[in-house]
Amino acid sequence: MSRLPGALNHLPLPIIGSPLFIISNPKLVIEQCKAGVVGSMPALNARPAAQLEDWLAEITETLAAWNLANPDNPAAPFAINQIVHKSNDRLEHDLEVCARFKVPIIITSLGAREDLNQAVHGWGGVTLHDIINNKHAHKAIEKGADGLVAVACGAGGHAGVKSPFALIQEIRQWFDGPLALSGSISTGGGVLAAQAMGADFAYIGSAFIATEEARASDAYKQAIVQGDSDDIVYSNLFTGVHGNYLAPSIRAAGMDPANLPESDPSKMNFGGDKSKAWKDIWGCGQGIGSVSKVQATAAFVAQLRREYQEARRRLLA
Repeated sequence: MSRLPGALNHLPLPIIGSPLFIISNPKLVIEQCKAGVVGSMPALNARPAAQLEDWLAEITETLAAWNLANPDNPAAPFAINQIVHKSNDRLEHDLEVCARFKVPIIITSLGAREDLNQAVHGWGGVTLHDIINNKHAHKAIEKGADGLVAVACGAGGHAGVKSPFALIQEIRQWFDGPLALSGSISTGGGVLAAQAMGADFAYIGSAFIATEEARASDAYKQAIVQGDSDDIVYSNLFTGVHGNYLAPSIRAAGMDPANLPESDPSKMNFGGDKSKAWKDIWGCGQGIGSVSKVQATAAFVAQLRREYQEARRRLLA
């Protein structure tokens, strides 16, 4: 196992709930943390920008009260995702708010910045950076990130094309710090498999959309329950960067999932409170075939815990 900084050490479960654009909210993050999973959300989900301070106050105060009442079962730490892409005109504001609340973990995406990592370290936080290949992994660590999120093929949102086996083994040849694996993980067995490959944590997103606390429409949640990997489409049309999306939402928007035009990174827009042209296109990874119902976050994490323990027993047997 890796050398893990304090915020990531001794987690009840080796799982990080990935930040879900639009969908993650304080209610989901709090329930993930109370259940023993690192809960996270994008800073940009708070709209208007002033709402981020209210949300961080809610999360920190609620988790502090939980820890006081449950000293033998403390909550896992939480994380905030910062989009570093130049179109995000809120980055400096959102980072300053995170500094005031001393957010334990910052997950950065779409750009690595040395000054941002230094700022987070200044308040005692840990930084993890999303990467899709070994080249980007080297760049992130060179710029001061503490750890990496390896986004392999099959992940929801802006996924890469690398096999998790190839990506993890290449990174582990030179990096012994915190490493999470993202890509189609939605069972406790998948969590153990990620560790067997060399990752410290499984990074789980799409399965959490089908929870009661997630800020997703009922139609979105049911599409995940009813869908499987055949319903996932890989396209760069919607943000300019290739990602995985649910085919039913593409059809509902009047497009043919099998014949989508190409786009490019210049179409990305994470700017402030501007409206999104594709807000009804649903991001999703390939691991949803094991999601059979909408349930409370606590119940889903309990399921992951049981499956993880059962997988360990199978291997030991």
